[in-house]
Amino acid sequence: VQLQASGGGLVQAGGSLRLSCATSGRTFTNYDDIGWFRQAPGKEREFVAAINWSGGTTAYADSVKGRFTISRDNANNRVYLQMNSLKPEDTAVYYCAVRAGGTVNYDYWGQGTLVTVSS
Repeated sequence: VQLQASGGGLVQAGGSLRLSCATSGRTFTNYDDIGWFRQAPGKEREFVAAINWSGGTTAYADSVKGRFTISRDNANNRVYLQMNSLKPEDTAVYYCAVRAGGTVNYDYWGQGTLVTVSS
């Protein structure tokens, strides 16, 4: 599985960005989950949001609920993270990852994309 995150950049607080995760090398099933994680400087990687490939189930970290929206485009094998009302504390490298159905861990990771939110 190959994953490539893109769409990061520099934005002012209150602004918006949309991250994209391009996937290839796997035919996803309805039991697969695609997640977004982030890692800020000096901090551990943390969960941000996830979506089931069927699109029926989503999950968000409390810190982003109401501001971020995860979605997927099955036809183009892409997953998006729409980020609104960005805060300086959202500054991090954002990664997309895949958890295959029936497994516990996210085993497939892409390169990250840097999001910087200025105050």
